[in-house]
Amino acid sequence: MGPSGNGKSTLARRLATRLGHVFIEGDDCHPPANIAKMARGEPLTDTDRAPFLAAVGAALAAHPHGAVAACSALRRAYRDQLRALAGDIVFVLPRTSRAQLWARMQTRKDHFMPASLLDSQLAAFEPLQPDESFVLVDGNARPGRQVQAVLDALNRPV
Repeated sequence: MGPSGNGKSTLARRLATRLGHVFIEGDDCHPPANIAKMARGEPLTDTDRAPFLAAVGAALAAHPHGAVAACSALRRAYRDQLRALAGDIVFVLPRTSRAQLWARMQTRKDHFMPASLLDSQLAAFEPLQPDESFVLVDGNARPGRQVQAVLDALNRPV
């Protein structure tokens, strides 16, 4: 989870492979209108996000034996909606600075999300709360170290 550019897709894909679970790319769950809106540099509203969150939650629920999704889940209400649809979820947040996120977004090729939307994502972000299941990892660590940190936190040798 987290803002664009924090490495959530790379981490989720690798974590899914290590766990033998299905990988769900949240970006693929956006309706075309959402992609077009973000590509124009317009932030999504909660109304825009509703079908996206429903699609991610349904995709997770369709794999009760294990799935790993890359999804921003920036607000508590979004995370609550995903839990309501898919049950227990452990959120993983690769943490990194705004400067690092900006730099990563500037160098990405062929991605619909412009760097100009970073600040709107950071403004929307609501920190994880103690009653939520989550793991924080160093978003600047190599992906393999991030995966191992998550596995260690979950106490799951793989």
